[in-house]
Amino acid sequence: MAIDEIVTDPNLSAVLGASRETRLHALALVDQLAAVGSLDAASPDIQSEASKRQKLLITNLAQLRGMHRAAQFGARQTKTQTSEARHEVDTLHLQLQNLYYEQRHLQGEIAACESYDHTYQQLPLIPVEEFLALQPEHENNDDENALMVARIEHERAEREALEQQRMELLKRKQKLIADNKKRKDDLANLDKELEKFIDAAKPIQNLFDKNVQPTA
Repeated sequence: MAIDEIVTDPNLSAVLGASRETRLHALALVDQLAAVGSLDAASPDIQSEASKRQKLLITNLAQLRGMHRAAQFGARQTKTQTSEARHEVDTLHLQLQNLYYEQRHLQGEIAACESYDHTYQQLPLIPVEEFLALQPEHENNDDENALMVARIEHERAEREALEQQRMELLKRKQKLIADNKKRKDDLANLDKELEKFIDAAKPIQNLFDKNVQPTA
């Protein structure tokens, strides 16, 4: 592959062109000097021509040095830009990796939440059909979460009502127990009073028995 096909940068192409031209002038000067042998013994025209070629070669060399310096500065600038671009790419790649790890973490959290055996799943809720029959306003609700919340709320209300009934029955039971105890205590006191009355009446009964004579 030719060098012109490899180098596509305009500045470097100009350097290559100037280098070729300088090389041609140098070879021409060398060929001319080799043909005349000694330049001092050459004719004035040859010396003048050689002098022009030498000056042109010096000019080309100076131009080539300037272009070479410019190419070096351009290469440094390109290297700096490349380094900055690489740093930016590395930063973006790191951010992408962080987003990827965060995505995987969130996917894991979502999977854990979806597979979590929550307590509400173990609640003895009434069947959906029975719930919808009790509360038909939820029949057209396509949101499963909202429907589940409504069922849990219904279960909570039912349990609170049952708990209130239980507390009322417990109060009634305690009152009945207290009433029964009072009645039992009253009966016990009545028995004691009767025993006292019977004991107090025994002397009268004995006296009555003595005074009553049996008939002949």
